[in-house]
Amino acid sequence: MSRTIIVSNRLPTKVQRTDEGLTFQPSEGGLATGLGSIYRQGDNLWVGWPGLFGQDEGEETHIREELRADNMAPVFLTEAEIHDFYEGFSNSTLWPTFHYFSEFATYQQAHWDAYVAVNQKFCAAVLAEAGPDDTIWVHDYQLLLLPELLRQARPEASIGFFLHIPFPSQELIRVLPWRTELLRGMLGADLIGFHTFGYMRHFLSAVSHLLGLPAQNGQIETPTRSVRVDAFPMGIDYERYAQAAASEEAKAHEAVYREALRDTRIILSIDRLDYTKGIAQRLRAFDLLLQRYPEWREKVCLVMLVVPSRDQVAQYAALKEEIDELVGRLNAQYRTIGWNPISYFYRSLPTEELAALYRLAEVALVTPMRDGMNLVAKEYVASKLDQRGVLILSERAGAARELSDALIINPTDLSQLAEAMHEALVMPEEEQTTRMSAMQALVKRYNVFSWAKLFMNQLAYTKMKQQTLAPEMLTSPATAQLLADFRAACQRLLLLDYDGTLVAFQANPQRAEPGAELRKLLQDLAGLPNTRVVIISGRDRGTLEKWLGDLPLDFIAEHGIWLRAAGEDWQLYQQLRNEWKRELRPVLELYVARTAGSFIEEKDYSLVWHYRRADAGLAEVRARELLSHLSFMTANTDLQVLEGNKVLEIKNAGINKGNAAARWLTQYAPDFILALGDDRTDEDTFRVLPPEAYSVRVGHGVRSLARFNIASPAEARQLLRQLLA
Repeated sequence: MSRTIIVSNRLPTKVQRTDEGLTFQPSEGGLATGLGSIYRQGDNLWVGWPGLFGQDEGEETHIREELRADNMAPVFLTEAEIHDFYEGFSNSTLWPTFHYFSEFATYQQAHWDAYVAVNQKFCAAVLAEAGPDDTIWVHDYQLLLLPELLRQARPEASIGFFLHIPFPSQELIRVLPWRTELLRGMLGADLIGFHTFGYMRHFLSAVSHLLGLPAQNGQIETPTRSVRVDAFPMGIDYERYAQAAASEEAKAHEAVYREALRDTRIILSIDRLDYTKGIAQRLRAFDLLLQRYPEWREKVCLVMLVVPSRDQVAQYAALKEEIDELVGRLNAQYRTIGWNPISYFYRSLPTEELAALYRLAEVALVTPMRDGMNLVAKEYVASKLDQRGVLILSERAGAARELSDALIINPTDLSQLAEAMHEALVMPEEEQTTRMSAMQALVKRYNVFSWAKLFMNQLAYTKMKQQTLAPEMLTSPATAQLLADFRAACQRLLLLDYDGTLVAFQANPQRAEPGAELRKLLQDLAGLPNTRVVIISGRDRGTLEKWLGDLPLDFIAEHGIWLRAAGEDWQLYQQLRNEWKRELRPVLELYVARTAGSFIEEKDYSLVWHYRRADAGLAEVRARELLSHLSFMTANTDLQVLEGNKVLEIKNAGINKGNAAARWLTQYAPDFILALGDDRTDEDTFRVLPPEAYSVRVGHGVRSLARFNIASPAEARQLLRQLLA
């Protein structure tokens, strides 16, 4: 029976060594909560580091046995590996880069080497557990290489990956010396998830710019398969926080806090010590609030809870020192005998005490400089049982894409943040209730369990679609059968696309002319008995005539508009008009002017906008705009807009390679058919072929109606040469 194997850097249980022996403590956190419903089912498993360094084989065996009873398998790391892999590459290279603090990033080869080695160690641990039918779900930035490592070992495995931090602009990713390795590592997954559409868009842009892989509608076409990319905003266990806030223990803590703070109104800030959280900016904005609105002095208190984190690292130690100094200065400046403006705590608190603070706070400040999601915002919303309170939320937190009823601010705009605090403090209760009830409905519906279920369902669907639409690779046995059928056939038909199939694409299409080797190959094939070779191309008839017209070949030009049998004259598929070009050519010229490197190709009955030489990011945007523009202009006409490989073509509707190829099928009734093509326009050819035909998709783009797939034009020519043997 198939299982689900979850893989993350840390296990949901932390193992600690004490004087009494080993202790096993459950980890707090949204991920452990959300995935608990998955990994504890049946024989499912969670693989990760248990939080301590193994001392001897006997102790490690004991830990394995204890964790196995709770569906967990440990990956033991050394102290050196944690230093270089976790503290080094993960948190000193990836973390600052992905959070837009590249000035803090380090680029050390030793850290990268450790990162690779630990990802390989995780791969070995997973492979030791995973069966061929198991689903593997990999989590977060510490394991970016793992999906591809698993894919290399198990090509057919079902693999998902989710990134819990932001994915930055491709301009930042390209700074990393190991950028392509990291992107390819992630692309080992079948489904890649992000918290927001913005992070997803950045990833697609990076893949397009740095790897040159085509992507459309969240689908990336790799040489071996399609990878789905989507946004899955992570939630919290809503009922857990609502129940904690309603508990008698939370109420008791709230009463103690209220007695200490008396009738002071509370603004709450809860964050881990990190330079991405904007804690110091929050303090400066609070200072600005007290300067602008002195009426809030002695009436408002900022309760700031900072959870310790990596304070031995220089940047974090400096940040803590800055926070300590700011708190000290502001308290010294504004404190009175009966009022302390800031209550500052540097420690973590149990859930019930956090819930008490959430209950107490009239305003929550969640203003990170950059954050993947930020679940504190959702915890605050879930804990406001009376639906009173105001959430001030940074526009740079993933949660801002969902919690639009919060007061959304720019965390670097201290003036705006100060004004938001004032607005929150004077907001009428009716408006507070309206905003909070809307956010609670959303957080309750899209909780962490629905997040996990949605991702797993999408992964299963993605894998099913891959298997349905992906042609199998043309293996040696399949090739042998193809050659045997070819030699036994009485009437053979070869339908061969040109660009991207027989020759590789060129930045300048006119440089893709056939060499002597390809011309001889085509001539020899056409010279075989009872064999017709048809060049079926989107190119204009003049170019095909110039390059190949002296060979005994048949031609289908301009996607089926012009036809020519060997030794005969060109003929139109049907009578067509082309006066529409006068109206649409200015539109294409406008996009040429706006997209450096693009150009127009004019054929007898079609217009083509090429953008292969343009900047990849800009070209993709312009192509989407132009496609929408042309689709609107050609609606309810006999024209259609055709998408090819880095081209958009406008031509008469109802004419395509498939309809033209059907004429050859009808006229010659072949008992062997081989069709080679590389892009969407060739799908029309594959569509009209009988099931027994050998249809082969060349290169990227494995979603196809073709039966088989090969990697490149070089392999396509090699296959054709085998027909001559």
